[in-house]
Amino acid sequence: MKKRLAFVLLMLLTIAGVTQSISWKVDTAKTTIKFVTSGPLGEVDGNLGGIKAVIVFDSNKAESSSMVVTLNPNTISTGISLRNTHLREKEEFFNTSKYPLIFFKSKQIKKAPSGYIVTGDLTIKTVTKTIEIPFTFTRTSTGAVFKGQFTMDSHDYTVNDSSKKVTVYLEVPVTKQ
Repeated sequence: MKKRLAFVLLMLLTIAGVTQSISWKVDTAKTTIKFVTSGPLGEVDGNLGGIKAVIVFDSNKAESSSMVVTLNPNTISTGISLRNTHLREKEEFFNTSKYPLIFFKSKQIKKAPSGYIVTGDLTIKTVTKTIEIPFTFTRTSTGAVFKGQFTMDSHDYTVNDSSKKVTVYLEVPVTKQ
């Protein structure tokens, strides 16, 4: 009887250990969030920083994983100071004093043929839309890296007076917490 009880306890502990989610800490210094769009004089590219995230992800159990991410739009950098100020301060763009965060919260993460897809709500200013972000998850010697990209319309989020497609590229190195 004691052996059976010990065996059942061992099995429960093993199952609990297997089903525990893996929490990841973002390496903010090495994270890259780039964007590319068109401007009046051609292509405009830049990057964003100020990432904060709570990531719980298990590549074997993607469906039980989750991500909550904030970005600071006041970190927008395009390499042109006047443009950066315009994007940060003007109401038709980000008005970072009024809208200090870009927010993403996952609803579902699932395995895809070449990686994963996270579906979630992206909030910019006062507009929230559901988007899908295809991504890969690659283990490294020190943790892992999430890489993905998606395209959105800036006008959907009341950023810009006209419709502009914006492609966002993400590379987020993480370590286990």
